[in-house]
Amino acid sequence: MTPFAIAALQLEISSEGDNLPHLRTALDRLMSTYPWVEMVVFSELCACGPSRGRAEPLPGTTEGVFQQMAAQHKIWLLPGSLFELDGNRVYNTASVIEPHGRVIGRYRKLFPFYPYEDGVEAGSEFMVFDVPNVGRFGVSICYDLWFPETARTLTAMGAEVILHPVMTTTIDRDVELAIARATAAQQQCYVFDVNGVGGGGNGRSLIVGPAGEVLHQAGGNEELIPIEIDLDHVRRSRERGLFTLGQPLKSFRDRQVKFEVYRGPTTYLDGLGPLEKPRRPNRG
Repeated sequence: MTPFAIAALQLEISSEGDNLPHLRTALDRLMSTYPWVEMVVFSELCACGPSRGRAEPLPGTTEGVFQQMAAQHKIWLLPGSLFELDGNRVYNTASVIEPHGRVIGRYRKLFPFYPYEDGVEAGSEFMVFDVPNVGRFGVSICYDLWFPETARTLTAMGAEVILHPVMTTTIDRDVELAIARATAAQQQCYVFDVNGVGGGGNGRSLIVGPAGEVLHQAGGNEELIPIEIDLDHVRRSRERGLFTLGQPLKSFRDRQVKFEVYRGPTTYLDGLGPLEKPRRPNRG
């Protein structure tokens, strides 16, 4: 076995103000109750909310507070994400912090939720990182997972666990949960899909194993969700097949087909019209 303990924190988030004190209190409570936890994942935009007006450069004050939290508890920390100000551009960015409080990487959301996440730039680089003697982890944010190419790329880079903070307040949460389960099965990996509640989402955070099995699904209230996973479960699934049946990663590797859609836009896709908010129909 290669066990590793990760906690997802589904917390009540205000969309208006500073959530850092609440996040710190919740983390302190988690670590006091479950001192065996080695990594913690918060939800998307949990610290400062969804206002681009609260964007800050990185490194910055908010990230520094999270670094202190990680160092205090000697944990790996993915503090959701925050809006990063880089010159006159704004990105939705997740920092990865190691147990001494050092930021080892930052991931910018590849697919902002256009047209609703207007004014946020798209990132262009994938991110994986290694926890020594444990395994490789990948990071994606919310809408990224709707595009199977993102999880496929992380898996091809060796990710065995996908950490996926979200801030979903909308009625498509059921669809998102189905995508999370399908991603775990297709990529034969763990998926930690962590949502907030209140102003930070409609909850229902989901932890999925490498056979698409639900390890835990939260409800609509605050929850601290510590769970121990086994990275060898991923490795055996990828070696022998999901339920000792399908081996999708090997089949993809050994494919004969060339996917022409990736060579550029097609006439059909070009004909779908602009990416913009739908307008109210004219009933006159």
